[in-house]
Amino acid sequence: MAPKNPAPAIPHDRDSRLQRLRVWLRHLFYGESPGAVRFRLGVIALDFVLIGFFIITPMVRDRPVFLILDYVIAVIVAIDIGARTLAAPHLSQWFRRSTFWIDLAVLVTLLFPLWLANFAFLRVLRLWTLFHSDFFWETVARRYDNTRWEETSKALATLVTYLFIVTGFVYAFYARNHPNIHGYVDALYFTVSTVTTTGFGDVTLPGPSGKLLSIAIMLSGFTLFVRLAQALLRPHKVRFTCQDCGLMRHDLDAVHCKACGVLLNIPNDEV
Repeated sequence: MAPKNPAPAIPHDRDSRLQRLRVWLRHLFYGESPGAVRFRLGVIALDFVLIGFFIITPMVRDRPVFLILDYVIAVIVAIDIGARTLAAPHLSQWFRRSTFWIDLAVLVTLLFPLWLANFAFLRVLRLWTLFHSDFFWETVARRYDNTRWEETSKALATLVTYLFIVTGFVYAFYARNHPNIHGYVDALYFTVSTVTTTGFGDVTLPGPSGKLLSIAIMLSGFTLFVRLAQALLRPHKVRFTCQDCGLMRHDLDAVHCKACGVLLNIPNDEV
């Protein structure tokens, strides 16, 4: 027969330590204290250092120190991903984010640099995840959050990331099979001349597959250039969700929603 008043379950020390760790990391990643802000600035500065390494990776891959740096950075990225995961308020939403899976793919290429050498160009996606994260805009660029600067910076980061990813792809799969692509700079030259539709013709990819790839690079690159131009030239719209119809973008001075006509109350710090 079971006792009438069973003793309460005693929490494991391991669970309590994990909970304290999560609370501490959540404060560092989302807190407003000067120490938390300094921590996030340090993380962002480290991100830029890692991105710089990822960009120059094809030029230093043959040096003996490369593998040491690669595994050191793999440890740093793994710690960063683990810390952000523990600090996430809702794990289910965190795992649905594309940035999490992109960072995980970057980590896999770092852990297996010899087997996945041809996919090392995917590491530059870290630049895209940084500029498209709330972590960056709420820490470094809070003043420009939800402004034209944010849209322009995201469009520019997407274009730069695209250029380096295409360059890495061309270098990885065509450098040894093409007489005019001897190094990373040649691949970058081909990518920029193709995306801008300049097409000097001194460097072209061989065969039907090369021609089809060149067409895809031109079309997608031109689309990204148009998106950047739109972010620079078109009238900026503020993000404010209409409570009636759900429209998320409105003019800066909008009083009524263009979709449903409901009265809006958009905050404006200039009033």
